[in-house]
Amino acid sequence: MVLSMSGVVLLGFVVFIFFRKDGLKGSHALIAVLFGFYLSSTAVAPSIKAGGESLAGLLGGISF
Repeated sequence: MVLSMSGVVLLGFVVFIFFRKDGLKGSHALIAVLFGFYLSSTAVAPSIKAGGESLAGLLGGISF
């Protein structure tokens, strides 16, 4: 649950930055949100979640 919430916050921040700096229109952001919402209910969602968790584990294992 914590990983999902931090991912949502991160992606929300990225969308906000695009909206403010790069001219992302509100309609484009709405379409991206709807796409993500509908994609989460498909059969591909578990694979996407597993890939995201794997990437987060990989990035979390990097030490500087």
